[in-house]
Amino acid sequence: MKNYFQFSERNTSFKQESIAGITTFLSMAYILVVNPVILSQTGMDKGALFTATALSAIIGSLLIGLIANYPIGIAPSMGINAFFTFTVCIGMKIPWETALAGVFIAGVLFMILSLLKIREKIINVIPQDLKHAIAAGIGFFVALIGLKNSGIVTANEATMVGLGNLNSPPTLLAIAGFIITIILLNKGIKGGIFYGMVLSTILGMLFGIIDKPEAIIGKIPSLQPTFGVVFNHLDDVLSPKVLAVIFTFLFVAFFDTAGALIAIASQAGLMKDNQIPNAGKALLADSMSTIAGSVLGTSTTASFVESSAGIAVGGRTGFTAIVISACFTVSLFFSPILSIVTPEVTAPALIIVGALMATEISKINWSNFTIVIPCFVTIIMMPLTFSVATGIALGFILYPISMIAMGKTREVHPIMSVLCLTFIFYFVYVI
Repeated sequence: MKNYFQFSERNTSFKQESIAGITTFLSMAYILVVNPVILSQTGMDKGALFTATALSAIIGSLLIGLIANYPIGIAPSMGINAFFTFTVCIGMKIPWETALAGVFIAGVLFMILSLLKIREKIINVIPQDLKHAIAAGIGFFVALIGLKNSGIVTANEATMVGLGNLNSPPTLLAIAGFIITIILLNKGIKGGIFYGMVLSTILGMLFGIIDKPEAIIGKIPSLQPTFGVVFNHLDDVLSPKVLAVIFTFLFVAFFDTAGALIAIASQAGLMKDNQIPNAGKALLADSMSTIAGSVLGTSTTASFVESSAGIAVGGRTGFTAIVISACFTVSLFFSPILSIVTPEVTAPALIIVGALMATEISKINWSNFTIVIPCFVTIIMMPLTFSVATGIALGFILYPISMIAMGKTREVHPIMSVLCLTFIFYFVYVI
């Protein structure tokens, strides 16, 4: 086992990987509650969605751990499930069965692109500075999610965002957890982020901020309402409207996963010579989990940026992903306990991890104005648009334009030029 996952080469251990896996799972566990709530607004069965969410996370995390040896958790993407529900099903009035069929087709296309190594090639030709910008931008994005979940930052009509109610008990719990976690990390305690979440949960229950679970074990809901529905609706995806939806699923999932993979590989120190080892295998695992998820009955899966929480406590190999998969398996039987893993509990971890990831910004060559603007736009637009894919797309548009304007056309890889035109088309004709 140690040899297969390269424990010695990556300077890790079973204990370190296990703590990392549990930490990432706790940071991702909200998806088990949130994904069914969002997708059920399309008319899908909430119980079946819970089971489909857990199973797709089990399959995806297991695949990326075994095939690619990456410490990444895979589960239904938060951004795409909102697009699936509010834009596709409610806005465009496309039945959820047809939308799931679209996810299935997009997953198959993902897998073909992965097998042909086209996705891997695209990731590896991204300039080094842009890769650092993507990693840093995701750091700011993750920190914003943590600040939002904690209630420290809230919506404000006058200024768009503002300071929340710091006297609110849940927000105070998040602040306390943040301080506890900082102290643990400054003391050099490995797993400080995980232990910080545990202590925050205990504090929350002691002060009545978090309700104690009414039961320990719950019955696993049936998959029958959603399982295999896609196969009866594949003919429905041939309309131009649905084809545009498939393209959007393809675009958003591709670059959400690419961004997460770049950020996580960089954070874990796995990137070598501007190349991500086993990138093709990681992307293949991701595409396979999307296909499985659509058959089970959930929207597109993606590599979770919350995986950076596990990496921050020492996760370096695929064994971390195996532990994540095992935790999701256990969660199927202990769903009532998940109610104590509130957004306020995981918020400190996300804020701290965001800060750690944002250090990638120091590796960008800020003295070169040609790449400064593309990198800056990539970073700033991820949190401001609440979309990793949008930040990447805008950066990819501006980079070739800046390089060509400076007479450096030969330094722009043809794939980057094609992506630039593709994203322009996407913003003009699809969004």
